Amino acid sequence: QVQLVESGGGLVQAGGSLRLSCTLSGHTFTSYAMAWFRRAPGKEREFVAAIRWSGGGTFYADSVKGRFTISRDNTKSAANLQMNNLQPEDTAVYYCAANLYGVGSSRVDEYDHWGQGTQVTVSS
Repeated sequence: QVQLVESGGGLVQAGGSLRLSCTLSGHTFTSYAMAWFRRAPGKEREFVAAIRWSGGGTFYADSVKGRFTISRDNTKSAANLQMNNLQPEDTAVYYCAANLYGVGSSRVDEYDHWGQGTQVTVSS
């Protein structure tokens, strides 16, 4: 079955950068739209960014537009999230998600597979 494994979380000061990576195994990576969501303490899971399975179209939440970049490396079956100019409000557990032949939706219920999450903490 499809498995997603995230890496790259950690602690960073405000204004710093982190790069998250998500590796998909168990199926053909190139058939999946990939996305990142996050859940801050006491809040619902929210959309961060997504990339289509084909064509490379990308989508971002307004709160991260211009600071975060999602990309995919099909040779490594990985989706990456480059996060720059991090702020304390970006502190959350970040989850990778995959949707077969997806168009890069921002809806949680569109995604069939989820990683275990990785913690990102931004200090002020």
